[in-house]
Amino acid sequence: MTNRKGRRRRFGTVRQLASGRWQARYRDPLSGGMKSAPHTFATKTDAEVWLTTIEAEILRGAYQAPDAGNVVFGQYADDWLKHRRLEDRTRERSEGVIRLHIKPTFGVGTIAAITTARVRTWRTGLLEAGVGEPTVVKAYQLLRAILNTAVDDELIRRNPCRIKGADSYDVPERPVLTVPEVYAVAGAIQPHFRLLVLLAAFTTLRFGELASLRRRDLDLDRCVVLVRRAQSELQDGTLADKAPKSAAGVRSVAFPAELLPEVSHHLEHFAGSGRDGHLFQGPRGGLLRRGNFRDDWIAARDKAGVDSTVHFHDLRHTGNTLASSAGASTRELMTRMGHSTTRAALIYQHMTSDRDQHIAGKLGEMIRQVRKLGPS
Repeated sequence: MTNRKGRRRRFGTVRQLASGRWQARYRDPLSGGMKSAPHTFATKTDAEVWLTTIEAEILRGAYQAPDAGNVVFGQYADDWLKHRRLEDRTRERSEGVIRLHIKPTFGVGTIAAITTARVRTWRTGLLEAGVGEPTVVKAYQLLRAILNTAVDDELIRRNPCRIKGADSYDVPERPVLTVPEVYAVAGAIQPHFRLLVLLAAFTTLRFGELASLRRRDLDLDRCVVLVRRAQSELQDGTLADKAPKSAAGVRSVAFPAELLPEVSHHLEHFAGSGRDGHLFQGPRGGLLRRGNFRDDWIAARDKAGVDSTVHFHDLRHTGNTLASSAGASTRELMTRMGHSTTRAALIYQHMTSDRDQHIAGKLGEMIRQVRKLGPS
């Protein structure tokens, strides 16, 4: 376009509309077609300044089409989740959070329409509606991850999830049982679950890891449990063994030699048959589920007089605390628990099996002290 002084613009065109406002157009370097600015301008100068900005973005390789973000968020979120490599339970949980807590607000709108102010209002609304803080944090993390991909796909310039502290929350301190309390619960629970309680406390294995153990995963000579898999339960009740959440989850964990009589008794009377027989089974010989164990746990906990807020998973926290008091370092604790957050450091500072045996030995001393007080 030639302006009134006869000069032609180097980039784009500007023209005045019948309304008196000004329109800016330019050739899109991505599609090769002509594009108009997403809005008109009050003055010719404003239109020309906008074109200059677009030209500068193209020259420095930072260009995004103004309408790139006009993609429906709900469909984009579905596609994003579809192409993620997730284990079944994690995928199921993510689908639920997106469906229940993200799509109702952002699902039918475009990605470009999601602003930091809208994200802040959405998050506050969830909390005020009584949605638990862990769920709100998970929803925020998912929304941020989806929009990070949108940035990578050059649909938006920056992620609007920029609320400080919204991606974390303070986890309330969980109760820790003493060794006598652990044995009190183990003594009160059904005999076929006694070892389950003791191993949970003295190896810090997760419920899913314990439920997936086979006879061949026990090394009685070395007093070691080999963790190779974890049981996952979907909302429809389907059970499946899966690889641990991270490479750190595949590990061997030493247990106190003082538990050997308990282990041997359990193998003789309660474990499944054959090398691949499950170490722990449900009440009728089927697969162990949280649902067919929960009532037994609650009854034993109450009978033992333990705090009613204690969950089975708190035995894992208890075991970590006991191992720490036995002298385990942070790296040793992380290895026993199968955490991956310090995995890189462990490449250079491996925990030796001798140290793991030492930790188990210290735990055994605690058991012997309890046994001096009398049987549970």
